Amino acid sequence: MNDAKPAAYAERLGRVFDYIAEHLAEELSVERLSRVANFSKFHFHRQFSLYAGISVARYIQLMRLRQASYRLAFGADSRITDIALDAGFENPESFCRAFKQAFGQTPSQFRKSPAWQPWNERYRLPIRQRTQTMDVNIVEFPQTLLATVEHRGHPDSVNDAAMRLIEWRKTSGLSPVGSSGTFGIAYDDPHTTPPEDFRFDVCGSVAQPIPEDNPQDVVNREIPGGRCAVVRHHGSHQGIGEVAYYLYRDWLPASGEELRDFPLFFRYRNLLPETPEHALVTDVYLPLK
Repeated sequence: MNDAKPAAYAERLGRVFDYIAEHLAEELSVERLSRVANFSKFHFHRQFSLYAGISVARYIQLMRLRQASYRLAFGADSRITDIALDAGFENPESFCRAFKQAFGQTPSQFRKSPAWQPWNERYRLPIRQRTQTMDVNIVEFPQTLLATVEHRGHPDSVNDAAMRLIEWRKTSGLSPVGSSGTFGIAYDDPHTTPPEDFRFDVCGSVAQPIPEDNPQDVVNREIPGGRCAVVRHHGSHQGIGEVAYYLYRDWLPASGEELRDFPLFFRYRNLLPETPEHALVTDVYLPLK
C-alpha cells in the first residue's frame, strides 16, 4: 500500500495545527484555514473533523482555553478578566462556563488547585509522524548541580511538580529563572511505563547545594558532565517525545555511539506562560559514553 498520500494529507492538516497555534489571537475562519491546508473550503470542515475528532471551531476554542489555563496556573499576576478577554471571550462569565465545560473546574478553582490529568485528557492532538532527519550535535555537557522536585506518578501530573519548583524558586530566592537553567530528567517512557511507576524530575540549576529542609520537598541532584547528543525542539512540550524516539530509534543505531548510564534529559530554554506554546524551545540531551 502506498503511504505517500496519507502522509501528505496528514502533513497538510499538520500545517493547519501549526498555523492555529501561531495565530490564536487572530480571527481564524474556515476560509482562511482551508487555504493553509490547500483544501476546498466546502470540504475542509469535514476533513478536519474526521482527522482531529473535533470541529474546527471547538478545536480553536480549546486551544485558547488551554493557553488561558497556563496563565491561570503559572501567571499569578494575570487577572481572570484579562485572561478571559485575551482568550476571545466577551466577559468572564462566558469564559468561566466554557472553561468549566472543557476542564471540569472553574478558572478560579483551576488557579487554586489545577486538576492536570483531566486537563490533559480533554484533548490531545493526533500523533504526527515526522520523517525528516533531525539536526543532531554532540556536545560536552558540564556537570550541573540541581535543585529538584521529584515527580512519581501519572505523567499528566508533572505540572504539579513544576508548580512546586516555581514556588520554591520564588520563596527561596535561589535558582532564579532569569539566570538559572530549568531542566527535566526523564527516567521513564510515559507510553510504556505504568502511570503509577512513572518518574520525572523537574529541576533548576544552582551554584551550590541547597538546604533540603523546605516545604516544597526540593532536594539536591546533579547532571554529571560528559558527552551528549542534543537536538533542539521547537514548539509544544507534547512534541518532545518525537525527538526522543528519533534519537533512540533512528539516530543512535546509525551513529555507532553507546549510551551512558544516565537518563534522557531536557533543558527548557524558555517557559510558559511568558512564551506562547508554539514558540517554546527545548534542548533534548541523550548522554553518551
